[in-house]
Amino acid sequence: MNYTVIDYENWDRKELFTLYTTTLKVAMNLTVELDVTKIYNFSKSNGYKFYPCMIWAVSSVVNAGDEFKYAVKDGKVIRWDYVSPSYTDFNNETKTFNKFVTEFSSDFKTFYNAVQTDRQKHKDLVGFAKNQPENVFDITCLPWVNYKNFTMHVDTEMRFFPIVSWGKFTKKGKKYVMPVTLDLNHAVGDGYNASIFFKNLQDFINANF
Repeated sequence: MNYTVIDYENWDRKELFTLYTTTLKVAMNLTVELDVTKIYNFSKSNGYKFYPCMIWAVSSVVNAGDEFKYAVKDGKVIRWDYVSPSYTDFNNETKTFNKFVTEFSSDFKTFYNAVQTDRQKHKDLVGFAKNQPENVFDITCLPWVNYKNFTMHVDTEMRFFPIVSWGKFTKKGKKYVMPVTLDLNHAVGDGYNASIFFKNLQDFINANF
């Protein structure tokens, strides 16, 4: 887990980071409907599961942006070299969930196979796996409802990693669309960054599946 210590005094985000971690603690929450037709067709045509494919796409876009990899460690602002997804996995039989981390890889097949291995490893777990690494961001999923907005009330005191959520995909004409939500601490990113995240995620899906 390698990281870079930010030169805080010369950081171009110093004033905003200070503001949004002291007097005005704000987390942004934005939901956008994305076209997931290509990723849906890819998974069906090649025998892959949709969920790990989507986790890889989101993880790839998150790792492409510095604003999604900040943290505070030993009292200093740092930026991880990469972050891995800590995601929920639902047990259809018990109606409970487990949550664990799969290390990120930019190679699709490597990451997909690792997810399948980790899901099997933790299939009997209820709740959070122990000893999760520090360099993570959060993923959750609500595949039962095609929502318009999804808001979680999460303490932003020291949480600078993003939370990415999505709901049920539905068919509209010849397309499959799905609501995707980004929750981002304002200390490390702005509305522009949130907007670009969705553009980049849509472009990534279109280009890689």
